[in-house]
Amino acid sequence: MVEPRIRIYLDDQTVPIAEHAPPATVSIDTRKLPDGEHRLRIEAQDSTGAVGWHTVPFTVRNGPGITVSGIREGAVVHGAVNVHVNAFGAEEPFEPQRAESRTPTPVWMWVLLLVIVAWAAWYVVMQWTPPPEFANTPTYATPLSRPFG
Repeated sequence: MVEPRIRIYLDDQTVPIAEHAPPATVSIDTRKLPDGEHRLRIEAQDSTGAVGWHTVPFTVRNGPGITVSGIREGAVVHGAVNVHVNAFGAEEPFEPQRAESRTPTPVWMWVLLLVIVAWAAWYVVMQWTPPPEFANTPTYATPLSRPFG
């Protein structure tokens, strides 16, 4: 019989960063890792000697956040391209001006605004002219310039 073990490897390392009897809790200090894509490989061995593997990809982002507007990943561009880049950290207190990035208003928002304005204009026009059966009622027949009385 073999003692059950859990071995945890980081990225493509051949030496485990931790080895414990199950269950195990392992602390990984991501501040010692470079920002970017990483992978945990977990090897578990049971009492019969059978081995199982599990991989967990993860991304480390301890450095400042970066936003880019004016160009997209995989974009085909020509001529002069204005690219706006901003970087902000996780320092406290949070400063919204440092974290905000100027980006153009999305097209869908302009379309939604246009639909709302068109609906409001249609609604005003429909209410401006009362239906014939109500045209001579006191509500519609009284000009607004005349005092109520």
